[in-house]
Amino acid sequence: MTMPIAIQPRPVLRITLAPVIVVVSMLLSGCQLLQLSSEDEDQQIVLPTKTTSIASHEFPLSAEQSIVGSLASVDSRENDTLSDIARHYGLGYNDITIANAAIDPWTPSEQPVLLPLRFIVPDAPRKGLVLNLANMRMFYYPKAQPNTLLTYPVGIGRQGWNTPLGLTQIAAKKANPAWTVPPSIHREHRELGDPLPSVIQAGPDNPLGSYAMPLGINGYLIHGTNKPYGIGMQVSHGCVQLYPEDIEVLFNKVDVGTPVRIVHQPYLTAWDSDMLYLEAHQPLEKWAKQEKQLQKDVRNNLKKIAAEKNAAVDWDKVDRILKRADGIPSPILVGSEDLPELTAHAVQLQRPEQFYGQPVAGQLTESDWGILAASFPSETDAQKLTAMLNHQGPPIPARKIAKDGAYHVIAGPFKNKKEVKTVAKRIKQNFDMDVTLLEPSKTVSQN
Repeated sequence: MTMPIAIQPRPVLRITLAPVIVVVSMLLSGCQLLQLSSEDEDQQIVLPTKTTSIASHEFPLSAEQSIVGSLASVDSRENDTLSDIARHYGLGYNDITIANAAIDPWTPSEQPVLLPLRFIVPDAPRKGLVLNLANMRMFYYPKAQPNTLLTYPVGIGRQGWNTPLGLTQIAAKKANPAWTVPPSIHREHRELGDPLPSVIQAGPDNPLGSYAMPLGINGYLIHGTNKPYGIGMQVSHGCVQLYPEDIEVLFNKVDVGTPVRIVHQPYLTAWDSDMLYLEAHQPLEKWAKQEKQLQKDVRNNLKKIAAEKNAAVDWDKVDRILKRADGIPSPILVGSEDLPELTAHAVQLQRPEQFYGQPVAGQLTESDWGILAASFPSETDAQKLTAMLNHQGPPIPARKIAKDGAYHVIAGPFKNKKEVKTVAKRIKQNFDMDVTLLEPSKTVSQN
């Protein structure tokens, strides 16, 4: 039976971009990659050994344990984006951007990027699926794998279409689902001049992706997406979205009837190896007015744990972590390490040749249509728009071309005039930009 489904079918990145993009200065993340040998009188710099892999989804978890994983770091290269890096390592857009607040997400250039692959589990029964809206992350406690935690980043409902709190369950499972467009989404798209059909069949244009699991709450699902770079954002009409590769794994593991508990816990605590940790996130907009009370509650909880463990809390550090709200579990006892020391000890990863799912624009030929999206005096501004287009959902292939003393952003290849007009309309809707259509001969001449 086809159900009306509350999801977000529009491109994941709703960004207004003026004809001239403001240049965002890029600072180092503060992740220290060099270590000094204390045995060397000349303090010679010793490069750390890099490893090729790290746990990002599946972790052992004992009954007494509330924190898993490790911080890591990887070097970015030209044309990388934080979205590319996040997806490869099982992180969402929110995870990686708040942990690297000094780095422009679209033009990180060549510098170390911190990977916050350490997580405190929500304060909730460890049964089935637990979704914490505050950090846009799902935690799965599989029956078939005792003492194991699986965790995935998710996209959730945007303001006005919030994902509901509470306890529900997986009501059904559907591979290659069709999407019956709800009346409310029909109206929204008609008002935008972008009408939708009544039903969108399975395939690349289906916002549900390849797998969907309706919940016991009517109209809400856990599903995949054809717009993967919205994971870690508030992008849907209330449904919970996962990367295509993650929903496939979860779909094959989860049974109908599995409980699903949805919570909003921006402040998480854990006691581990004689240390007390605090992980802080900014409360979502719906709960913004409760921020002071939520912080008061977590302070009271920390006092209780400290008293039970006969430990001394560094309350100035607690205040800094709450203000920073970077999602990094940090020790808070007196004398414990602060953020620079934590990042200095992060696991150093060897950058792969290509990040998983990283967009690559195809070659333009004499028979292709194209779009001149914009021209800039700044190479950074041109690279930023190029990255944003390549990470739309579905992607708009684009490249940066230097010509005649400027940097041009050329989108394509496109097969025909109809396709190029459709893409031009998308750019106008999502970036508020007027573009120039390029007929086949003119497209190649831009190179």
